[in-house]
Amino acid sequence: MASGTALIYDEEMTTHKLLWSDPICDIEVPERLSSSYEQLRSYHLVERCVHVPAREGSEEEILLVHSLEHLEVAKSTQTMNEEELKRVSENYDAFFFHPSTYRCARLAVGATLQLVDAVMSGKVRNGMALVRPPGHHSQRNAANGFCLFNNVAIAAEYVKLKYGLQRILIVDWDVHHGQGTQYIFEDDPSVLYFSWHRYEHQEFWPSLRESDYDAVGLGKGKGFNINLPWNKVGMGNSDYLAAFFHVLLPMAFEFDPELVIVSSGYDSGIGDPEGQMNATPEVFAHLTHFLMQLANGKLCVILEGGYHLKSLGESVCMTVKTLLGDPVPQITGEMAPCLSAVESIQNVRAAHKPYWKWLAYEDTSFLRNLSTKSHLLKKTNSNPTTEHESKITNNNTVKVERFLELHMKNILFPVPPIKTATTGSEGSEHFLPEHVQLVKEMDKIEIKALVSGFYADLVTEDKTLLSLGSIFLILDKILKKEVCNGIAASPTAALSAAVALRHSVRFGFQRVLYVFVGDMQMIPDTEDGTILIINICEKEQSGKTSCKHCISLNWKEDAEGNDFFSAVLGFILPVAYSYQPNLTVIAVGPNRTLGINGISLLVALLQGLAESRIFAVIEDTEISLMQSVARALVGASTPPFGIYVPPTQEKVNKIKALRDQFQQEWKMLQCSGKL
Repeated sequence: MASGTALIYDEEMTTHKLLWSDPICDIEVPERLSSSYEQLRSYHLVERCVHVPAREGSEEEILLVHSLEHLEVAKSTQTMNEEELKRVSENYDAFFFHPSTYRCARLAVGATLQLVDAVMSGKVRNGMALVRPPGHHSQRNAANGFCLFNNVAIAAEYVKLKYGLQRILIVDWDVHHGQGTQYIFEDDPSVLYFSWHRYEHQEFWPSLRESDYDAVGLGKGKGFNINLPWNKVGMGNSDYLAAFFHVLLPMAFEFDPELVIVSSGYDSGIGDPEGQMNATPEVFAHLTHFLMQLANGKLCVILEGGYHLKSLGESVCMTVKTLLGDPVPQITGEMAPCLSAVESIQNVRAAHKPYWKWLAYEDTSFLRNLSTKSHLLKKTNSNPTTEHESKITNNNTVKVERFLELHMKNILFPVPPIKTATTGSEGSEHFLPEHVQLVKEMDKIEIKALVSGFYADLVTEDKTLLSLGSIFLILDKILKKEVCNGIAASPTAALSAAVALRHSVRFGFQRVLYVFVGDMQMIPDTEDGTILIINICEKEQSGKTSCKHCISLNWKEDAEGNDFFSAVLGFILPVAYSYQPNLTVIAVGPNRTLGINGISLLVALLQGLAESRIFAVIEDTEISLMQSVARALVGASTPPFGIYVPPTQEKVNKIKALRDQFQQEWKMLQCSGKL
């Protein structure tokens, strides 16, 4: 599998700038690019990326999406004086021309295509292009909203033509609706377009009826246009995650894209004068991490908006760090989506039910009477027009800068020098990925002393005793942050995991997520909340009923393929994110009901939690499972998903019953406004 992360930046794209006074356009400044690049440099991320040069997009490439007339108008502006430029700019909604705009826009297109070429050819695994002008508002025949050419749309048409791709996912997390991209692909089933955006019941720019949840696409493209409208400001990390769990990711897994392109606008982040949202930079690390599990890791991130320079720069860095495979920082804030977000999620699911197999048995209905309708916010022009408003905005900018300075210090941590550790059992180095580090075995006397001191009630057999040496060694390296994660083979996974849990709590970890696949013979005590157990097994064990910290998920994977994604996204991830563990232990015991693909997917997705600290304990007979889980932990490859199978009605009902039972305790489960 390809490795490496491309970064594309060309300083020439900073020459496009506003030459006259315009309170709407004055936030789209060259520093958006240069300060983001400087921030990447200050985190030493630039030198870790593969440098790919930008190039100019050709006229033929631009004409894949735009009309010849649009291209000619743009070309003609290169020799215009300021007065002429101003006159042409006034023909468009929120756009300005500079003599260098045409050249910069061609560089933005070319940089985007250079990135998709690098990813598609296997030169790199993923990457980011820092470009301007942005692109997602521009239409076939018109510049719009700071955008001249639609970089991402051109890239999608280009890869269809050059590489014969049939399924491309575009994720637009900019705070504005990318109506240009929607218009270009709304009747095209080969492109799945997802956009969330500030909408406020059509009060917020671009104020279009077709930006609402019921615009699902046209003709053959019905179901392939997903609009998630935010009807109030102040949306935060939990709202964005809920949108991924309950809308985007299940659709993406069913769609099974061959390439993922992100229209990556960071005006949906905290402090942005346009978005007025509260999401902090690390949420973009989590969103990026989820998207990296699709399309065999082929992910291209293209810059769109973002107008608070500090918030923009930190968010860009969070995205690139994640693309590079660094552990994902702990998400902050209360893990509970707001009512308005849940209402929008419910309506999107209802609108798309006719088109998606995963929604076929979901209990979805439209909510017409929305909580935000009664106090409709007055349409705000977020660009200051008076000196007083300007001062307020400037004060807010400084406040957010101070907050982010502290916030990033709190959430960032040194990346452990080693990604994955295991102990060297004979021959194991032949089948585990090359990046797994072997740690030496523990001395027998040492193990006995440790066990007799703290774990004597759990351990009675000598055979088990010896296998515990590797458990302690690897776990200590994870707990001391010398490695990110680890994997151990054990003759008795349940017992080893029980010892590992007690050892972690003794070490000082206060929230440990324990996912056990198979028949769990030993159930640790969960009363004090330091451990949350999710047991995935065929049927509930007698005398054991699910409670807040000990949940039984009865699931047997479909023999034909992988239907487990619906349980992971619809239940396990929302519960895990609500709990916010500081360590995750995954154990696979006898009579497992999941295939290797399902378990590897679970391991990969759970790496978004606990600063990616995961300890996997596998029965020692499961060689291929060990290999697959180790590959997921190292990040060497995306877990093979297998054949997509939609969940049966019985399974959907199981998830729904668990969601209903636990959504007050674990609030990320909420995806319906009828609470």
